[in-house]
Amino acid sequence: MKSTISLLCALAMASGLWVTSCRFPDEEEETDPIETGTIELQFDNIVGDQDLRLDSTRYVNAAGEDFTVSKLNYYISNIKLTRMDGSIFTVPQDSSYFMIREANAASQKLTIRNVLTGDYTGIEFMVGVDSTRSVMEPDSPGRKGILDIYAGPTNEEEMYWTWNPGYIFLKLEGSSDSSTTANGKYYYHIGFFGGRTERTLNNLRTVKLNFPGQKAIVTTNIVSNVLIKADILKIFNGPTQLRIKQNPSLMFTDSTKYVADNYAGMFSVKEIKIN
Repeated sequence: MKSTISLLCALAMASGLWVTSCRFPDEEEETDPIETGTIELQFDNIVGDQDLRLDSTRYVNAAGEDFTVSKLNYYISNIKLTRMDGSIFTVPQDSSYFMIREANAASQKLTIRNVLTGDYTGIEFMVGVDSTRSVMEPDSPGRKGILDIYAGPTNEEEMYWTWNPGYIFLKLEGSSDSSTTANGKYYYHIGFFGGRTERTLNNLRTVKLNFPGQKAIVTTNIVSNVLIKADILKIFNGPTQLRIKQNPSLMFTDSTKYVADNYAGMFSVKEIKIN
């Protein structure tokens, strides 16, 4: 092929024709390679100004009710990062589902790879599992890994209602002297993505956070660690004040909307560390 093109170019020039280019198809101008790096998201669950400790510390909500926490799990998904110029880097969906578990420290550190290099000023993510993944067949490739309802954390932590298909976006359990259940426990299991065959509540919530006074730097050799605080006290003390005495168990009622509204506001960026 190259010899043919060379011959044509030579004949054209010999004939006095003006030749603008005789570049071979595989000799296009070089373009700068796309460079990527890594960013880490570190979730730290707290209660007000205290660190969250399972089954050991008694806390008090705005209604004056004491409570402990025995379990806290929630899904983080659909992560997007805001660049300095205002453009958005969207983490590929297959790499954008995580379950934060207070009982598992490793689950609280999310490593996001193949991020375009640059400076970032904010983050957006969803609390829950979006409708697209929720309506996939349980054995489809899109519901493997952390979304696998038969194996791994989703199954072990019972973060899926098999009898009423759907993921549990947030699970908060503990005990309280104010609880009216027979065992003195409270249970908040919040799900619903809008419905598969018929309309339901939509408790998916999107969280948008700026990096105040700081930026996350992503290069091929610099990794920024973004520390995100999750204050579960705001689940009780958010826009709608929740009383454990009145709501010791929330799973399938319309009141779960208020829990979702509250936990959407429990996140904040504390600091960014450069590694």
